[in-house]
Amino acid sequence: MPRLGLIAGNGRFPLIFTAAAHAEGVEIVAVAHEGETPNEIASLIPAVTWIHVGELGKMIETFQRAGITQAVMAGGISKAGALAHFQPDARGLAVISRLPNLKDDVILRGVAQELESEGIAIVESTRFLSSLVPRDGTLTTTEPNAQQWDDIRFGFTVAKEIGHWDIGQSVVVKRGTVLAVEGVEGTNAAIRRGGTLGGAGTVIVKVSKPQQDLRFDVPVVGPETIAVMQEVNAAVLAVESGKTLMLDKSLFVQAANAAGMGVVALSKVTAGVR
Repeated sequence: MPRLGLIAGNGRFPLIFTAAAHAEGVEIVAVAHEGETPNEIASLIPAVTWIHVGELGKMIETFQRAGITQAVMAGGISKAGALAHFQPDARGLAVISRLPNLKDDVILRGVAQELESEGIAIVESTRFLSSLVPRDGTLTTTEPNAQQWDDIRFGFTVAKEIGHWDIGQSVVVKRGTVLAVEGVEGTNAAIRRGGTLGGAGTVIVKVSKPQQDLRFDVPVVGPETIAVMQEVNAAVLAVESGKTLMLDKSLFVQAANAAGMGVVALSKVTAGVR
């Protein structure tokens, strides 16, 4: 049975990835993060090595003992979690000291490069999950109206610009006005903030950052995204096709349809013109 390493972060992504890998006959060797990775992962993988954020040496040693030459990063580490559980070992401190800054993309690339220097290649986290990556089009029974399409195209452009500066991936828009820009608090908090300001009918746009390495940092949405949108009566979610992972996709679409929301995927700002 082939083996693949898993660097597990928070949320359902590492769980879904593990199940998909097992369905393909791939054995997973996992390194999970204390206070971030769901405990449920231990029921899916016989042996899980738990580490604190920053214990890079322990991560590398775990994979090397298991003969791992390829690994994926699935699930993020929250900013609050990183601060609360940050206990770097000597290897982790050495990598951090060499980084020009502590932006997400820079940290992830630094970790990937350190692993690759030890013969452990980081491969795309969407492996085995291509069915969860949407193509262009409307995924729900509800189609955005003309004003909402204008907001989608506007939000797509704005989100790409803030992504260029590594600020965030999402914006909340209504009638051509940006109500919220995602920062370190994450997408769900930005949706709540923008929805509180704009009231019912907001449009959420989530895209990949222009410099984003999709091997280990793919935008993710799921049923929880729809639940948060329902809290503020948001109307539409637009994501970037081919570069977004929809966790529990069938449940995600069902929840959006039940709420009367529109969900669309587009690859550029001109898409979606009816």
